[in-house]
Order: sequence, then C-alpha cells, then structure tokens
Amino acid sequence: MATDTANRIMEAARSCLLADGYARLSTRKVAERAEVPLSQIHYHFGGKQGMVLALLDYENRRLIGRQRELYASSEPLWKRYEQACDFLEDDLASGYVRVLQEMIAAGWSDSAVAAQVLAMVQAWFEVLDEVVREAETRFGSLGPFTSADIASLVGLSFLGGEAVILLGDETWAARARSALRKVAELIRTLEEA
Repeated sequence: MATDTANRIMEAARSCLLADGYARLSTRKVAERAEVPLSQIHYHFGGKQGMVLALLDYENRRLIGRQRELYASSEPLWKRYEQACDFLEDDLASGYVRVLQEMIAAGWSDSAVAAQVLAMVQAWFEVLDEVVREAETRFGSLGPFTSADIASLVGLSFLGGEAVILLGDETWAARARSALRKVAELIRTLEEA
C-alpha cells in the first residue's frame, strides 16, 4: 500500500476529512484532490471507510511508536507525562485527533469500524498500562486500582478531553487541557515524596 498513489490518496483524504468531517467526506473529492481516478481509491482501499481506516491506522502506529519512545526514556515520569500533553497539542494540529474522533463516531453505527477503532485505541491503553506498571514498581501500591484501571482512567481522560477540545468552546477546552496537565503535578508530588 506504500505506493505513491496510495500515499497521495491518504494525504488528500486527511485534507478533505479535516475540512469536511467524515459524514461529508466524498471519495470523489479525495480523488480530485489527489489527482487520481476515483477507481484508484477503490483499488487501494475498497472505498471511503477503508481509506479513512487506513489513514487512521497509519497515523496511529506512528504515534504509538512515538509514545513508546517517550515512555522508554529515563526522564522523570511527570516530565514524560507533560510531554504527552504537549504531544496532544501536536496531534490536534496534525488532524490525527479529529480523524480518530470522527472514526469513533462512525463506529457507533458501524460495528466493523468500531472493532477496528477499538483495536487502535487498545494499543494506546497498552502503552499506558506499561507506564503505570513501571510507576507501581517505583511508588508501591496503587490502592484499590490495578494498572489497567489507572491506564483506562488516563486514556479515557485524554479521549474525553480531545472530544471536548474539538467541540470548539475555548472555556471547556482550557478546562480539559488544565485538568490533563494537572495530573503531571500529581505524579511529580508522588515522585518527589
């Protein structure tokens, strides 16, 4: 799939998706923007859904790699968490978050999309679970929580924060960003205790 044509289609799909959203995304517009025949979208991706899922999968794998690299560093955990919050801003600017949230919404009415999106989201939760297990070895007991519980709380906080930020209300967006960043302060307190 790493052909020049497929890459041009994915770049055009990203641009069109950011401009129009998933519901109004047209394979015809994508083909025009990519300057390829419409049949190439069907050849490479099978249609609109396959094209967007391929785009999301590509971006997701790249960003999971970035997160694994971040959390493998020797920086204090609170600094790594702050960097993850910075990455959220990068991911909003790149359009990844919008694509992810659009596909989550599409998954509400399409079980095939839901299964693929859940698999992608699960990869994020697995990274978080590894990080929480590392923290547990350093800090001790997590109280009534398992590492999976805390990974879920953090992951769901980011997903919910992303959704609120995308709604466009600056007050709520600021609240979401602030709440996510304050977790770094909590982690720093635990690390320095």
